[in-house]
Amino acid sequence: MLFIPHYHTWESIYLNQKNMQVKAIKTRIFKEKESIYDFIDEHVKPNNNSILVITSKIVALSEGRVIERGSDTQKNEIIKKESSFALPTKYTWLTIKDGMLMASAGIDESNAQGKLIMLPRNSFKAAQQIRNYCIKKYRLKNFGIIITDSRCLPLRIGIIGTALGYAGFKGVKDYRGTKDIFGRIYKITRVDVADSLATAAVYCMGEGREQQPLAVISDPNVSWCQKVNKKALIIDPRDDMFAPLFKNIKL
Repeated sequence: MLFIPHYHTWESIYLNQKNMQVKAIKTRIFKEKESIYDFIDEHVKPNNNSILVITSKIVALSEGRVIERGSDTQKNEIIKKESSFALPTKYTWLTIKDGMLMASAGIDESNAQGKLIMLPRNSFKAAQQIRNYCIKKYRLKNFGIIITDSRCLPLRIGIIGTALGYAGFKGVKDYRGTKDIFGRIYKITRVDVADSLATAAVYCMGEGREQQPLAVISDPNVSWCQKVNKKALIIDPRDDMFAPLFKNIKL
């Protein structure tokens, strides 16, 4: 994370995307089964033309998606139960959950006080419910929510952010059928808007002791909408461009 001295409870990083700005919000520690809505009201006042980013961990905590850490066998059984596909590997379980490739079904032990924190039950539903609450209370129109988690990329070190669920804006920007600067027609190019914004926010929020589970993206370059297609970013494993590589690679 890029460290910038903060004033009051805000740390910010400015991104060169028109006037877009990302600000991570330092908060108190979120408690298990407390209200996510009260927590938001306590720490931020949502505004129009912005996206509120929330780490999946506090959404899961609010839902009580926590269990005591037992044996490795117990954890492995939970991972398999939470996944539609689970493959043990050298370092972790490689799993598919809700159409996304992730490690260990997203189950997290960091900052969990010896417990296991699972992912929210339905991140898209949670994002829509939080958006509805904020729109009604703060009288908003163009407003979005992203619920984030962290992910590894194949053949790359480190983690980036990803959007487990989002609401209020289109998750994909489609360039197909348009022309590039030399008049060539784009045939397959699409931009993953939701995960790109999630990565920017997670970078600012941090992954360690920063205690910044919320962030606000102001003036994002997105297409606002009332209803999102939660399958817009999902690719069938049989159609994934990397599938042949990992099927035939020899290490």
